Formats: sequence, structure tokens, C-alpha cells
Amino acid sequence: MGQAIRTQRVRRRPFIWGSLSVVALAFAAIGFALDQSLKWWLFNIYDIAARTPVALLPFFDLVLVWNRGISYGWLTSHAREAQWVLVGVSVVVSLVLWVWCARTRRPITASALGLVIGGALANALDRVLYGAVADFFHFHVGNFSWYVFNLADVAIVAGAVLLFYESVAGARRR
Repeated sequence: MGQAIRTQRVRRRPFIWGSLSVVALAFAAIGFALDQSLKWWLFNIYDIAARTPVALLPFFDLVLVWNRGISYGWLTSHAREAQWVLVGVSVVVSLVLWVWCARTRRPITASALGLVIGGALANALDRVLYGAVADFFHFHVGNFSWYVFNLADVAIVAGAVLLFYESVAGARRR
């Protein structure tokens, strides 16, 4: 008669803050801070604009290149409105990645997403401050020239590589 009603605790996935959000936030902050600190030093102390290019090794130079597009200079536009569109895209993508991060239970995923978010927001800040992304690192060998990039790009690529690694390693475990 007096059958107890069992209440089942519904476990909802977090939307904004999850168990590993602090990990992602730390990696995002580190990637963002390293990129912006180096840029500040190169502009304000080293004066890269007056010294560019600087040959550091036979295959590596420091140069100042303003990227008004996306990767490899694709979709280049000198219009200020286009830069604001790219800032908006960076912020929206970062928010979507943050929601993914809040839901993950894997530390590698949280770290990787943090790196991508930090890099994307650092490049977005460049667009706000300068109207373009400041890139500095140029690798070259003979006639082959790799594109010019910055630490934010390194963070984004490192995060993407970690996500790829985890997806491959996870598939092998299953």
C-alpha cells in the first residue's frame, strides 16, 4: 500500500561550468597571456616594426606581418567591418567550445579546448586593437617558405592536434 516513490536524481550536464572548466580556463589564460605578452614585448621593447626582418637562424626569421584574413591569409580584407566579423566569429566559436568544455569529463579535451579558445581570443584581441592579427615567426628552407604565424596560432594548432590525438586514441581503446 505505501509503496515508496523513488526519486531518481536526474544528472544534468553542465552548460557553462563543468568539473574541468578550471583546466580549460588555465590553458586558455596561459595561451592568451603568452601570445599577448610576446606581442607587447616585440612591439614596445624590441620594436620589431623598425627591425623587421631579423634573421635568427638560417631557417628562421622574426618578421612583422599583419594578417587581415584567416589562416594563410585566406579571406583577406582591409575593411574594418570584415575584421569585426572575424572577431565575432572568434567569440562565437570560443563560446561553443566553452560549452563543449563544460560538458567534457576528459582532461586532455579540456586542455585542448582551452588552448584553442585562448589562441582564438588572443587573435581576436589583435583585430580589435590593430585591425589585423600580428604574426612574427617565419620558417624557411631554400625557396620553401612556411607561412608567418604567432603564439596564438601555435596554441590553436596544439589544441587541434590534442583533440585529434584523443579521438584516435579513444577509438583504439574502444
